[in-house]
Amino acid sequence: MKVGILSFAHMHAYSYAEALNEISGVELFGIADENEERGKNAANQYKTNYFHDYHDLLKEDIDAVIICSENSRHKEMTIAAAKAGKHILCEKPLATSVEDAQSMIETCKKYGVKLQTAFPVRFNPPVQRVKQMIDNGELGRIVAIRGTNRGQNPGGWFIEEELSGGGAVLDHTVHVVDLMRWFMNSEVKEVYAEVDTVFNDIQIDDCGLLMLEFENGVFASHDPSWSRCKTFPTWGDVTMEIVGTNGVVHLDAFNQHFMVYNDADHKVNQEFWGNSYDLGLVEDFIHCLKEDREPSITGFDGLKAMEVAIKAYESAKMKKPIRIRNE
Repeated sequence: MKVGILSFAHMHAYSYAEALNEISGVELFGIADENEERGKNAANQYKTNYFHDYHDLLKEDIDAVIICSENSRHKEMTIAAAKAGKHILCEKPLATSVEDAQSMIETCKKYGVKLQTAFPVRFNPPVQRVKQMIDNGELGRIVAIRGTNRGQNPGGWFIEEELSGGGAVLDHTVHVVDLMRWFMNSEVKEVYAEVDTVFNDIQIDDCGLLMLEFENGVFASHDPSWSRCKTFPTWGDVTMEIVGTNGVVHLDAFNQHFMVYNDADHKVNQEFWGNSYDLGLVEDFIHCLKEDREPSITGFDGLKAMEVAIKAYESAKMKKPIRIRNE
């Protein structure tokens, strides 16, 4: 199976490339990136072909692509890949508007290609254990959830709204909302949010607090802020506290780490030693193609998680709760 990567704008492209090179029977055929220096360096690093124009890579005899461009280009690249008959794993957020995400899903369906959203945290072992506990009824009926995905300001195109579509609230809401939806098999029906810029001197939001109500009656909160300073031991976190009628579980997805005290850099770092959930994501995508089955994380999953973030911005602007229509 031959796979290409469209753009290395997103840092996850590097771990996805490593994952492709680890999977038996899979070839990273090429990398397309309009940033010639970045693209050629990546192609040399992973010993593959470089394409300046992603359309040229799509003309090649490849089976699938992984899209790691700026958020605003996800729609353009997905539609082009679908028309070329290539299956797609698209970085999150799926798009920068609900309409764009819907167009991506409809186009992939029309051309008979699979569209999977990149939510690698689903493949984190502690996350999978919590999912198992909930499915087995160990927590009883879920009553409430508190979630966080706090991180550092990534800078670059992430803080340029025309390229990213939004700041911290869009960037760091989708992962945790996807987990909440997956854990409970229920949709968010209302969101209230406070959104602001307080940690960085930038022109885009870097913090927020979301209050969510799900269709099953569960209330949840989420902090998606870029609130970690540059000297913080790790880039961020994914944590959840899930309250059930039979018990409470605390989830720390990145707790498989050790601390490194480095006098040379005058910094303390957390070094993660756990399983590679990016590898788990890419393996799952490859398996769904080989088995010709529905992706385990669909384009619709990407749309619904992204929609919550979009509605959070609307709520903050209008200063009231916003209902989400679920069909």
